[in-house]
Amino acid sequence: MKRRNFIEHVGWTGAGIAWTLTAAGSLTANAAAAMGRGLTFVQISDSHIGFARPENPDVIGTLRKTVEAINRRPVQPAFVVHTGDITHLSKPEQFDTAKSVLSQLRAPIIYLPGEHDVIGSAAHYFDFFSRRDARDGWFSFDQGGAHFVALINVFNFERMGLMGQRQLDWLAADLAAQKRSTPIIVFAHVPLYALYPQWGWTTEDGGKALALLRRFDRVTVLSGHIHQIIEHTEGNIRFATANSTAYPQPKPGSAAKPGPLQVPPNQLLGVIGYRTVQLDDNGESALSEFSLG
Repeated sequence: MKRRNFIEHVGWTGAGIAWTLTAAGSLTANAAAAMGRGLTFVQISDSHIGFARPENPDVIGTLRKTVEAINRRPVQPAFVVHTGDITHLSKPEQFDTAKSVLSQLRAPIIYLPGEHDVIGSAAHYFDFFSRRDARDGWFSFDQGGAHFVALINVFNFERMGLMGQRQLDWLAADLAAQKRSTPIIVFAHVPLYALYPQWGWTTEDGGKALALLRRFDRVTVLSGHIHQIIEHTEGNIRFATANSTAYPQPKPGSAAKPGPLQVPPNQLLGVIGYRTVQLDDNGESALSEFSLG
């Protein structure tokens, strides 16, 4: 993506409308069967704090509603992961507001940056959300019998969706230590596969990361960025993008370009929200979608 197009892009990127998954708020059969076993975590994405347009004039309010909904869950998740675009314009006051709201979560939270969080520089993002074990931003950890990997594919906004060789080398070394049978859960902001390259909904060197992941029996890749739920499977790798907590975007190819999709105000809460991910004892992942409406 050229810089002038990126500047246009950061003026609009936004939320999620369900496209191929179950209706928001419903449990799939697999999810229902998995309840009560294994590990559960929550994914939220694309809160765009600082966005101020008719598509959602109160993104702080909808993020608060998301936090409140997660806190009301009868069993708290092991953690919450935010898969990027925490803010809209990467301003310190926007990060401060987002951190204040998200600090109200009862569960621990993990952050990844989106391209809106590194506009001009990633310095503000790291000021607010740096990890001691992640000098470069990417990291991994083990929990509940699974191996979790958080990737960064937004630092070079001249080429949207790019990881770089240094990160790929780190990923190769990280995965080499894992057994083939270990369930792998990957977090990223931009989709790793070519979901819709015409709109930049892909990672240029994502194929190299996927090649490293193909040897594992079960891999789940969760991302944000496109503000809607789309599932895709390639062999043993399952992909799922997430709804935003802010506003929806059009389905791929259904508009001249991506951008905030305005829905009637009384419908907005029905097309934004969060997801739970339940890992059963065999490492299978069951995704359940919850709207705010």
